[in-house]
Amino acid sequence: MSATLRRTPLYERHVAAGARMVPFAGWEMPVQYDGVIPEHLAVRSDAGAFDVSHMGQLHVEGPATAAFLQSMLSNDIARLADGDAQYTLLTNEGGGIVDDLIVYRMSNGHYLLVVNAGNRESVYTWLKEREARGTEVRDASDDYALIAVQGPRSLERLGLDEAPGFTHAMGEVDGIELMVCRTGYTGETGVELLCPADDGVALWDAVLARGVVPCGLGARDTLRLEVCYPLHGNDITQDTDAISAGLGWTCALDTDFTGVDVLRRLKEHGPERRLVAFVMQERAIPRQGMPIEGGGEVTSGTQSPSLDVGIGMGYVPTSSAAVDTDLVVDVRGKPRRARVVQKPIYRKEQ
Repeated sequence: MSATLRRTPLYERHVAAGARMVPFAGWEMPVQYDGVIPEHLAVRSDAGAFDVSHMGQLHVEGPATAAFLQSMLSNDIARLADGDAQYTLLTNEGGGIVDDLIVYRMSNGHYLLVVNAGNRESVYTWLKEREARGTEVRDASDDYALIAVQGPRSLERLGLDEAPGFTHAMGEVDGIELMVCRTGYTGETGVELLCPADDGVALWDAVLARGVVPCGLGARDTLRLEVCYPLHGNDITQDTDAISAGLGWTCALDTDFTGVDVLRRLKEHGPERRLVAFVMQERAIPRQGMPIEGGGEVTSGTQSPSLDVGIGMGYVPTSSAAVDTDLVVDVRGKPRRARVVQKPIYRKEQ
């Protein structure tokens, strides 16, 4: 394993637990403990914990911060009150997605951005180079540990009260003070717990002692794909736009942010291609990069542990993007039938 890979504060805990470690976005991270399928099903049925300390935390503060972030981010930050959070995009001049992130409004003109691990430096540089007077952007990622606890019993397991989604507040778990964020990447009820890096191991131990199952990046990927949450670098990139990716709802097109003119035109005229969700109609597992007949391409694919069928997302011409449209995916040289479905692919039983 390359010595240049970074390690989170929980690295030794993962190794001691027998996790299989892999390189991911410049970090040495656990891909699985007991296996992707049991970890995935634990999150769907009970509660699982993920070390997401590799994600970036950027503080943006100062009297001009709200106006600055409104000009940088696609969503309408003016809708946030203290204690609110919002999913949003950092866009470039062409409307491409530099990163998808969550912005948390703290207090006194202070905001916290949680960004993708692989984009931490690029997002920091992007914002720092454009930093407005009266605003300071600071990378505090190394100061924190971040643990995502997800699943229908997650709050019960942690002894936390219910709270609306996309809110945050200070709280504690077994005496460890932390920021409780009602956000996550699995489609389940859950929280992301942000604490000082020095408290990370104690928090991880406390969470697992409460019966939460440790989970790796493998289950995180299958969980997010079942509910069609995009992965930056796969489904969205600096060369893809929010309208084509089905993320127009994150774009307040009546505000002025970088690339908004391009996105307004795309919204008005319609994109040439769209990111669709699909389910295989034959026994096959789609993977990133596989061609879709007619000029499309798979961006994410897996065997769904919840549904026991091949699922994926990919870009196809708009003419092939309607729900129930039949597709043909080239799976290692063999044509395999698939069908476009409504997002999300997996829905909890009503």
